Amino acid sequence: MPPITFLECSRCHHHVSADQYQTVCPKCAGALYVRYDLKALKMSSKRPETGGKQSMWRYKNVLPEVDPVTLGEGWTPMLPGRRNSNVFIKEEANNPTATFKARGMSMAVSMARHYGLKKLAAPSAGNAAGALAAYAAAAGIEANIFMPKDVPFANYLEGVAYGANVTLVDGLISDCARIVNERKEKEGWFDISTLKEPFRVEGKKTMGYELVEQLGWTYPDAVFYPTGGGVGLIGMWKAFEEMEELGWVSGKRPKMIAIQASGCAPVARAYKEGAEVSKMVENATTFAAGLRVPKPYGDYIILDIVRQSGGTVVDLPDEVILASLLDWSKNEGLLLSPEGAAATAAYDHLIETGFLKPSDRVVIFNTGAGLKYVDMIAEAMGLSRPNTTNLPMRTPVGGIITPQ
Repeated sequence: MPPITFLECSRCHHHVSADQYQTVCPKCAGALYVRYDLKALKMSSKRPETGGKQSMWRYKNVLPEVDPVTLGEGWTPMLPGRRNSNVFIKEEANNPTATFKARGMSMAVSMARHYGLKKLAAPSAGNAAGALAAYAAAAGIEANIFMPKDVPFANYLEGVAYGANVTLVDGLISDCARIVNERKEKEGWFDISTLKEPFRVEGKKTMGYELVEQLGWTYPDAVFYPTGGGVGLIGMWKAFEEMEELGWVSGKRPKMIAIQASGCAPVARAYKEGAEVSKMVENATTFAAGLRVPKPYGDYIILDIVRQSGGTVVDLPDEVILASLLDWSKNEGLLLSPEGAAATAAYDHLIETGFLKPSDRVVIFNTGAGLKYVDMIAEAMGLSRPNTTNLPMRTPVGGIITPQ
């Protein structure tokens, strides 16, 4: 595993030492990237062999030198579509805690333990909270989590079950972030929020390494990524840069498609307006809880990546997202998360508008398991639990099932 050469600001390119766990750039508050000596790595490191470690740690040669806190995250399936074999679903539901958030939290908590931190805190729209709680429990570190009170119930249950200190907030993730920021110094917390530290990106970038390796070390034509905070999209773009410098992949990088819900679409609005940063969305609402981020901290990075890649930003209403979720359930056998269904809906939209062709090879990220959203999906479908007060009388049948 390579030592870190330095941390680099994504905005002003200022270099920061990695001798201690850093937050953001001290000069401009930009998000920090981990940088390695890739020229030396190119001389000493080869692409992973077929087989080997079936987790994100198979890419340890391009990850920070650390004793990992791992629950088996990464190396998730790449499933070809049944109706179009050029469409691949990257099934992140197979991660621990059933979402892609496991990757970033595995890396960040590993580094927190490495630096000797004892108390971590984060605001979350839901799934990051569950992942932080799980990995903090595995590392023996205190986790302090703040979530909107209407997050999917599974996320609340996870945090409590893993022993985290969970606070439900009457507001959005932005309100949760404000509380963490106000209390962290007094409480002695290290803020492990999205892009407020450099290592969650390092965990998420393994999605980029994986999808390229699983496609035979070639790029797809496009990558569809549900974008709340956008760390996964940012991490993958960093992975593509590194792989090219290492000589592991060549060719044209994929179009990066960022997807949002129309009820909370700050990046989509900024993209359409030609802006470099987004504006805060007031009264954000969508049943795709992970997309309910009123203003991503890394909006400037997301917009730059989309434009560099020749991609686009798509926002769709909840009813279109739900229709795609049900379509993929019935026709592909996959119960997507609402965020993943936003991505499949965006694919259909871009085929209809001619932005992409059915012959284009694309990777669509399902960022989590649909079963983590049963309450949200049921409400969107208008489903309720059947009446269980008048159950039929049980008739003893004797024999194997019940005593005679």
